[in-house]
Amino acid sequence: MTEEKNKEEGKKLTRLSRKPSGKSSSKTGSSSEIVVKRSAPSANEMLLREEAEARRKEEEARAKAEADARKKQEEARRKEEAEAKKKEEEARRKAEAENKKKTADNSAEKEARRKKEAESLELRRAQEQEALRKIEEESRRAAEAAAREVEENQKRWDEEDAARQAMEDSIDDDSTSRYVKEAEEEQDREEENRNRRKSAGTKMRSGKNARSEDEHDDKMSSKKNAKHQKKFKGSAKLNQQMHAFNKPVAPVTRDIVIGETITVAELAQKMAVKASEVIKVFMKLGEMVTINQVIDQEAATLVAEEMGHKVVVRKENELEEELLNDRDVTNNAEPRAPVVTIMGHVDHGKTSLLDYIRKTKVASGEAGGITQHIGAYHVQTNKGDTITFLDTPGHAAFTAMRARGAAATDIVVLVVAADDGVMPQTIEAIQHAKAGNVPIVVAINKIDKPAADPTRVINELLRHGIVSEEMGGDTQFVRVSAKTGQGIDELLDAIILQAEVLELKAVYEGMASGVVIESRLDKGRGPVASVLIKQGTLHVGDIVLCGLEYGKVRAMKDELGRNVESAGPSIPVEILGLSGVPVAGDEATVVRDEKKAREVANYRQGKFREIKIARQRKAKLDNMFKEGTASELSIVLKADVQGSVEAISDSLIKLSTDEVKVNIIYGAVGGITETDATLAAASSAIILGFNVRPDNAARKVIESNSIDVRYYSVIYDLIDEVKQAMSGLLGSEIKQQIIGMAEVRQVFKHPKFGQIAGCMVTEGLIKRSAPIRVLRDNVVIFEGELDSLRRFKDDVSEVTNGFECGIGVKNYNDVREGDQIEVFENIEVKRTLD
Repeated sequence: MTEEKNKEEGKKLTRLSRKPSGKSSSKTGSSSEIVVKRSAPSANEMLLREEAEARRKEEEARAKAEADARKKQEEARRKEEAEAKKKEEEARRKAEAENKKKTADNSAEKEARRKKEAESLELRRAQEQEALRKIEEESRRAAEAAAREVEENQKRWDEEDAARQAMEDSIDDDSTSRYVKEAEEEQDREEENRNRRKSAGTKMRSGKNARSEDEHDDKMSSKKNAKHQKKFKGSAKLNQQMHAFNKPVAPVTRDIVIGETITVAELAQKMAVKASEVIKVFMKLGEMVTINQVIDQEAATLVAEEMGHKVVVRKENELEEELLNDRDVTNNAEPRAPVVTIMGHVDHGKTSLLDYIRKTKVASGEAGGITQHIGAYHVQTNKGDTITFLDTPGHAAFTAMRARGAAATDIVVLVVAADDGVMPQTIEAIQHAKAGNVPIVVAINKIDKPAADPTRVINELLRHGIVSEEMGGDTQFVRVSAKTGQGIDELLDAIILQAEVLELKAVYEGMASGVVIESRLDKGRGPVASVLIKQGTLHVGDIVLCGLEYGKVRAMKDELGRNVESAGPSIPVEILGLSGVPVAGDEATVVRDEKKAREVANYRQGKFREIKIARQRKAKLDNMFKEGTASELSIVLKADVQGSVEAISDSLIKLSTDEVKVNIIYGAVGGITETDATLAAASSAIILGFNVRPDNAARKVIESNSIDVRYYSVIYDLIDEVKQAMSGLLGSEIKQQIIGMAEVRQVFKHPKFGQIAGCMVTEGLIKRSAPIRVLRDNVVIFEGELDSLRRFKDDVSEVTNGFECGIGVKNYNDVREGDQIEVFENIEVKRTLD
């Protein structure tokens, strides 16, 4: 910026110095004074000129120096470029020389490699020819060996055809399908053929280690033959396919056997596909399933047909029949101990009689001295004979339990009190015994009492078809006393004699079968079932199918609580290990396969559930068309044993009427749990506990929701209280009671009240506030109320029989002489279930 400023000043000075000379030359006639002034510059101007000249020289010197510097730089740059170009040219010439040298070396190497490859190719061709010759020779030897093997085994195949057919039939029903096994075998054959082709191709390519390859092939061939012989033993058709298998070009269609229920994994296994493929088909059909989910027959059929297979639907009870028929039971029957059921009326001494025989005090443990459930015991007499006793309840509510006892027994001991005679449950016991075609031995108990009258008992039983041997009948009568023991030995002798006449026999060897006498849910041991063995021998570890439940017997105990390993016919035992609490009276059967037992149990549970739902729907449909709804008493019932649950449920349901119904929303065995209390709170139900109590969690729910809980130990107390509760739900009944009758003697007209009937009270009394009816020729023509009631001129509230009165009928003016006025009252009457 300073240099430019100096240049500008220099230029200005130059212009100033040039101007005076121009002007002086152009002008004429100017004065000399002016010329002199312009030609004589001042000192300042001179100084400015010198400065400008100095600046100019300085600028020129600087420009020259810059030009010299630029020139030197340009020369240095041109010199460097020349040197770089020279070096680059030298490097290029050197690289070209090296490339020429490398090219010569590569051509020599390529020539050597070409010669080596030619030699290797010739050697490989020779090795391949040798390997091909060996393979052909080996194939020829294998074909000859196979032909010899087929020829040698042809006779054995013919003999095994029948066995193979039987094996295929059995495999068809096994959990792993025959078709799945065939698919696996086909896959193994395909894998082995692929490995063989791969091995042959490797030998053709490499040609090395021919001897080791031969040995390896011999080993593989021997292993393959051994494996095929093991897998396809008894199947000639599959053995023939062993040496020639063609992969199918079309989808394989199989016959899929489907039962009532099947899991997704089992269905996939039967179709020989992955479970994921089956799940995909379900998803396409709009249903999400898991690999272990149980599906019904309809859904499984739809999926199998969707995947191109033919479905063979199994009958509903086919698996059950097959499972029960597939049991090892011999025909070697041997004598067994008799099963005796003691039956009779309540408090006639059944348990006390058995108590004396067993030498234990069982009756003291029963609530009120009444047997609440069946007890099963086997005892040995003084003579060495074994007898199994079943003690049934005598209360009227336990009809089903007495029927079960009669069905599971060989001999019925009918206990009749000598001082009480034949009672209702005695008659019922006789009917159960006759229905089961079971012989009866009558024990006339309490013979030691002063009021005992055995003759009366004999005569009363005679009316019901029980004829003693003394009168020419076939029924043994024994007089006994459970208190003193009188006649006990004679009773046992009579039982043994009757058993010898019956010739009781049972099969001891083989799978056991029996009947559930009683069942309960034990807090520490789980479901416990008392089973009376009828055939075979039950062992610990057996698979038991018991009604709707199944399981493996984990432990067995006798009636004294001792562990036993096995139990034969006529022996009652308690078994542990079932999946749930079975229903008393169910058939207990030992089976082979636990998986099939579970399937049968699930099928039975499904059927039971369907029947229960069908009954509920029917009840709802029946109530749908009724006018009004009946009051309902909802009950949650828990008891100590299954028999008590059944008996109480039946008795309570019988209390239902058209107006008040008993709805047992849940009944089960075991203590009262939190779930039971929650269900009762949600359903507005009461909880009835029979010999059970709630746990701590249930108590909290009961207290917080104020649930009504009742505890009982005697069944008729429970039934009576429920009956009273149901009576409270009955609506009151309104009855009309006639309290008076008046006869119209004369009719008067009153300006204020209209017609006034002069009457004579002929019956009862006439009340002013009571409703009335007007009768003409004993026909009701009007029903209303009184407008006024007067005796003479006084208003009165009532008029008694034999007095005259004046009656004004409200809103009715057609009263005539001879009519009758009937006065009545509406009375509310409490109703009961009786």
